[in-house]
Amino acid sequence: MIPKVMPWKKDRVKVLSDLLKQDGVVGIIDVEGVPAIAMLGMRDTLRNQMTLTMAKKTLVRRAWKNAGMSVDDLDILLDGVNLPMLVHSDTMSAFQLYAELDKTKTGRAAKAGDIAPNDIIIEAGPTDFPPGPIVGEFNSVGIPAKIEKGKVAILKTVTAVEKGEEINADLGLMLSKLEIHPIEIGLILSGAIEGGIVMPASDLDLDLDGFTASVKSATSGAFNVACNIGWFTNETIPSLLSKAAGEALSVAVEAGIPNDETMPILISRAHSRMLALAGQMDSSALDDDLSSALGSAATAAAAAPAETEAATDESDAAEEEDEEEEEESFGGLGDLFG
Repeated sequence: MIPKVMPWKKDRVKVLSDLLKQDGVVGIIDVEGVPAIAMLGMRDTLRNQMTLTMAKKTLVRRAWKNAGMSVDDLDILLDGVNLPMLVHSDTMSAFQLYAELDKTKTGRAAKAGDIAPNDIIIEAGPTDFPPGPIVGEFNSVGIPAKIEKGKVAILKTVTAVEKGEEINADLGLMLSKLEIHPIEIGLILSGAIEGGIVMPASDLDLDLDGFTASVKSATSGAFNVACNIGWFTNETIPSLLSKAAGEALSVAVEAGIPNDETMPILISRAHSRMLALAGQMDSSALDDDLSSALGSAATAAAAAPAETEAATDESDAAEEEDEEEEEESFGGLGDLFG
């Protein structure tokens, strides 16, 4: 006798098949352990960006075949997924889809039977717990602890549970007391297909901050290289012109070429050399104007250290006055107690 297929299953498969045939990115989400209330909130938040559809694995497989998609690709996406949800978006890339779903992740306390997703490491150091039976509770689950300075302290860093191991009830309770919530819940994307390319979650998890920093560093390096080799672009021309103008001015000054830009520099340089030469001559060989110029230069040179010394003296005097005021305002312990 041929078993009858329930009508709702046929309808469900058709809905899933139609969804899979649409353009865009398709992915599989594992929603195991997500509370119903949290699930409703997440779906409501994401509704405008993507389509989220719950379905059993058998129905997903049938819809997948009906849509003419590779079953091998589906096996990759379903690997490790316990409670699948189909996700589709025609406005986002696979990377954007992963980033958006990743925002729903949060941690919860470990319960008996949970599997550690990663090594759970307890760092050595003081805690906020006062002395009490909790010291024995920590030691009973393999977390060495004792009383130090009136508080419970973890003696050394230990790995409470290794990745893939089961977490027992007592350890889960102690981790919760330490505010360690190792179990991730949320709409966790196992992978996606875009343009016929299967991409597991590990390929979609991008370090955007690191990528941005690398792009900035590469851009800066390329700009420096372009400027050093004289490569003309809209970005490098302002810097190249500024550099060329500075080098041209230096060459013109060294060559003694007079123009509007070099004349102030040339005159200032000539004046300085003239004063230096005059300072080496006998005073009888100098006229009144030159003697006066040398005197002004000497006075200015002597005034600079004097002004610095005066400023230092004023600062020291101010500090001494502050110290005297502090001494006058506080006469010892007698002032404190009247």
